[in-house]
Amino acid sequence: MKVNRERTIREKARKIGLVGTDIDGVWTDARMYYGPDGELMKGFSTYDGMGVARLRAAGIPTAILTSEDTQIVARRAEKLAIGDVHLGVTDKLECMRRIADERGLDLSEIAYIGDDTNDIDLLEAVGLSALAPQSPLVGRLQVDLVVSRRGGEGAFRELAELILDARAEPRR
Repeated sequence: MKVNRERTIREKARKIGLVGTDIDGVWTDARMYYGPDGELMKGFSTYDGMGVARLRAAGIPTAILTSEDTQIVARRAEKLAIGDVHLGVTDKLECMRRIADERGLDLSEIAYIGDDTNDIDLLEAVGLSALAPQSPLVGRLQVDLVVSRRGGEGAFRELAELILDARAEPRR
């Protein structure tokens, strides 16, 4: 029996009640820029911000889990009114379990997009897992989806749209 992979992904996407995301390599191109006074700067795509807003309008919150502990991420999250912001996370799976418990969700109802080794445990545990295409894990880790847009160019938005489109489709 041949399983339609796209249909399986869409079935998983329909069940999603929260989307978790890494930042560096997903919302950014994974580069770090430093100004003349040593201040850290990162570029974020407005496409991803609109993805957060569209998910929120559909009743699906976003949670940020990043090992970085920078004010840049906190400010971006504040601008986008993301309440679940977890900076300096060393165990992303445990952090997501706490978020799921607080929201009354099962991990199977959570989507997560990441890009590096500190995302592996969480990617293997959630209901819908995705990688940014430039990730060194592509081809080495079995995930549900490798999005086509690179980190910093709308990778998160692509996952958000897939989830929203799947929820809008009539059930068969």
